[in-house]
Amino acid sequence: MAKDRTIQLVDVTLRDAHQCLWATRMTTAMMAELAPRLDLAGFEAIDLVGGAVFDVCVRYLREDPWERMRIVSGWVKNTPLIVMTRGQSLFTFEFFPDDIVELTAERIFANGIRYHTPYDALNDMRNMEVPVRAAKRVGLYTAGGIVYTVSPVHTDKYYAHKARELIALGVDAVYIKDPSGLLTPERAVTLVSAIKTACGKLPLHLHSHCLTGLAPYTALRSIELGVDVVHTATSTLANGASHPATENFVQNARRNGFTVPVDLAPVAEVAERYIATRENKPIGEIAEHDAFHYEHQIPGGMVSNLKSQLVPLGIAHRLPEVLEEASRVRHELGYPIIVSPFAQFVMTQAVLNVVGKERYGTVPDEVRKYVLGYYGEIAGPIDPNLYDRITNGAEPVKSRPGDLLGSGIPKLRRERGPFASNDDLLLAAFYSRSEFDALKAAGPIKTTYQLGATPLITLIKEVAQRRDIRTFHFLQRTQAS
Repeated sequence: MAKDRTIQLVDVTLRDAHQCLWATRMTTAMMAELAPRLDLAGFEAIDLVGGAVFDVCVRYLREDPWERMRIVSGWVKNTPLIVMTRGQSLFTFEFFPDDIVELTAERIFANGIRYHTPYDALNDMRNMEVPVRAAKRVGLYTAGGIVYTVSPVHTDKYYAHKARELIALGVDAVYIKDPSGLLTPERAVTLVSAIKTACGKLPLHLHSHCLTGLAPYTALRSIELGVDVVHTATSTLANGASHPATENFVQNARRNGFTVPVDLAPVAEVAERYIATRENKPIGEIAEHDAFHYEHQIPGGMVSNLKSQLVPLGIAHRLPEVLEEASRVRHELGYPIIVSPFAQFVMTQAVLNVVGKERYGTVPDEVRKYVLGYYGEIAGPIDPNLYDRITNGAEPVKSRPGDLLGSGIPKLRRERGPFASNDDLLLAAFYSRSEFDALKAAGPIKTTYQLGATPLITLIKEVAQRRDIRTFHFLQRTQAS
């Protein structure tokens, strides 16, 4: 693959990066100074809302995510903003009727978004049919995701087949979604080539996390193999569980002969650590390579959350045992990809197996539904004895999961309406009445972020951002003068 190609970047600072490192707690106000600068940098698109961001906005920040889309689209004039969805699950773990999925695409576009990145956690492209076609119908540029994992059944042939299925739905681009940072430079040689061949002229993206420390180099290797677009984060919110740093990737790619049309000057301004310091938020650090990670594949943030949840149970010391069990559970359940919601399903079953009297003595309903096919096709085989124990003889589901659901909008209007807007109708579809009411009671999103603890600090901070000011003289006047 020629090295004189142009490589585009997608910035994930405002969505996936703080989701990984700041527990998704970046507010809209914090974005007020960042978003316009990212807009000047020349990214192909800027990731804004999706997955946990939508959920945390509603449940914890009490910010209407539809309003966030409108506000930031007013700040970002030149670069398309991205909303990511979990296919038929949209922003939650629950599957939604087709009419809810279709209306969501309409409202994403109506609220200023022009770029959409759906994926299905099982790579069942039946769950992508309605999301992709609805997005294309309203005018959203749609890059469909294929989720990467490591298992005996997730071969290059498997991924090439999934890419062809996805392309048949009419996507504008394809991206490899590597949520656990499992892709190695060696595997990229065959995987990228296989998917790129299936893509033909369609752009191929790489969206990989740094949990094993390999993603920055794997990304550089992947553009040599045919990847056209790489997803990166501003250095302050890069590495660790996040993504490769934009600054380092650009410099390395250019040194290797690629053209990357990104201006690093505004990116450097975004990387300034004022907000992180003021909010006592962590800075991304390069992760040590961990071979055990390839066995359990649980993302780092989830592991830390699990440890805190095991403390009240008095079994925090059994965390390694739980992770070992998670690896066994994943094998026994046909190798579900460790991404939401199946990461949570596998981990919950692993904990129950460790603390219970017998393995699979207790099985959550979600695991039972997964085994029966309610979420989609399962990539690998499930042990017949275990299958019978989990399903209790229930018939498996063969049809597209969305076909099992009736229309959602009429029921919502009847049970929860009337609604002031279709945005509110969708919020009611996703959340309980109490969560909905609490969000509405919070009022409009605050869009100003105090830059300094005192007026003087604020003044200095503002002056420092002015490129046209080369010198600055501060004169303090006393009451006598």
